[in-house]
Amino acid sequence: MAISKQKVRIGDLLVQNGVITNEQLKTALEAQKEMGQKLGRVLVNLGFVEEDQFLSFLSQQLQIPFIDLKRFQFDVNLIQRLPENYARRHRAIVLQEKPHGLLVGMADPMDIFAFDEIERMLQTPIQQAVVRESELLNTLDLVYRRTEDIATFAEELDEELTEGQFDLESLTLDADDSEAPVVKLLQSIFEDAVQVRASDIHIEPDENVLRIRQRVDGVLQEQVMKERRIAPALVLRLKLLASLDISEKRLPQDGRFSLKVKGRSIDVRLSTMPIENGESVVMRLLDQTSGATNLEDVGMPAEMLENFRELIHRPHGLILVTGPTGSGKTTTLYGALQELNTVGKKIITVEDPVEYRLHRVNQVQINPKIDLTFARVLRAALRQDPDILLVGEIRDQETAEIALRAAMTGHMVLSTLHTNDAVSSAMRLVDMGAEGFLAATALRAVIAQRLVRRLCDNCFVDHVPEAKDAAWIKGILGEDEYSQMQLKQPAGCHRCNNTGYRGRVGVFEMLVMNESLSDALRRENSSDFVKIAKRTAGYQPLVISALKDAAKGITSLEEVLRVAEQIDESSDFMDVA
Repeated sequence: MAISKQKVRIGDLLVQNGVITNEQLKTALEAQKEMGQKLGRVLVNLGFVEEDQFLSFLSQQLQIPFIDLKRFQFDVNLIQRLPENYARRHRAIVLQEKPHGLLVGMADPMDIFAFDEIERMLQTPIQQAVVRESELLNTLDLVYRRTEDIATFAEELDEELTEGQFDLESLTLDADDSEAPVVKLLQSIFEDAVQVRASDIHIEPDENVLRIRQRVDGVLQEQVMKERRIAPALVLRLKLLASLDISEKRLPQDGRFSLKVKGRSIDVRLSTMPIENGESVVMRLLDQTSGATNLEDVGMPAEMLENFRELIHRPHGLILVTGPTGSGKTTTLYGALQELNTVGKKIITVEDPVEYRLHRVNQVQINPKIDLTFARVLRAALRQDPDILLVGEIRDQETAEIALRAAMTGHMVLSTLHTNDAVSSAMRLVDMGAEGFLAATALRAVIAQRLVRRLCDNCFVDHVPEAKDAAWIKGILGEDEYSQMQLKQPAGCHRCNNTGYRGRVGVFEMLVMNESLSDALRRENSSDFVKIAKRTAGYQPLVISALKDAAKGITSLEEVLRVAEQIDESSDFMDVA
């Protein structure tokens, strides 16, 4: 049903129906003048009404449906009948084709101007539904991908670069021209990456094609273009942005630059490498708008999080976070720094590279080319009167010993190691050459972690494991826990780009040092250390943590098995159970 053209005072209706009070309405109207937002949004932001309660009320008053977009099955071609700029400007999305027109979801169905303009653009009568604004914006990001724009701009650029006429000087001069095809192409690539929450962009020239790949939730997705010749133009433009040597194509180069994409500040860390068919470029995207993650959001179980908090608030000691590249170690450490970052604490970080900029924290990026190493900066940092030190990674004996001595002399030291699990990490310090008594005295705890893909909550289905997988789970958790598991598996839908997964979640194990563990470490006895660790109260291996997430339907058995393969310690888990 189309809305009435007569002005509806939603605030008065809310008061009449007892949803809000007169005083709350007056407060909201005053706030609306300052905030410039719709009254409904103001009421929700002030906490006077829940969003779903307000939208349900609107649905009843206007006699239109309230649709949950998370559960709605979309027709992408139908949605794209409304151009993206109209959809975003009016917060609207085409949902269904009806006998007498189109059903359009709107965040504000009382916006008569938007209603008229959408109807005029679609050239058909429309019926309205009310939808949550946050879900609407997320859906628009998923549906209006930039893949077609990327293909179009690549074709335009290819037409400019006819065989044998690659004009380096012209491209350099036009680098700031926003209408240049190379600029529009890169802009579309970055916009698409931000929309799908990609962490990395890979540009890879092949013999006959150009591959542009995006790493989303740890897995690469690929777009292949036949315009192979545009690769040098893309690399040139990116080198200009990162202030690299555009004439050097034989050696790898590293650089960084910042840009605004869809209202977000993105730091881009760029790496080039000469390959057989040209130069490969990989860009790591860091969203500075959202900043570092809070400790509550890293995904630790509540009991482990409480223990971790208690540990980082101690006056001194070393806490290690371990795992392979891409396991979320930096996110966890930045979450700890966010909590520790107060006026009364001096914090210095030594990183390679600095990923997020933190206010009030002295962050140093190492540079081996000028001998600005972890060890050298760490020695200098200790003369800067710090309370807390973050060492990006302990890589060698010198750095390990300085970090351990700092932890013994009144400093809280946070750092990372590239090891498989928490148990092996403590002994790794000894293997590096650090004295056992130093490690035993300074080390407080080790956390190991991995990232597993989170099942898309729009399309998961029940999963019954094969006999061998069921036997493996029973051997780890036992028959009783297995019988209570409700395993799910990915299906695939528009919201997750048909992968069945959307987002990632951390799985953790924590080993807190006790007297017995410290004694084994002091004696540098690795076998005793491992045995004691596995019997330590509260210690739970990574795979068990992952299995418990799978039992809750958070992730899939497929992801748990991937973690198990990385660690390759199935026999040890059996002993723990």
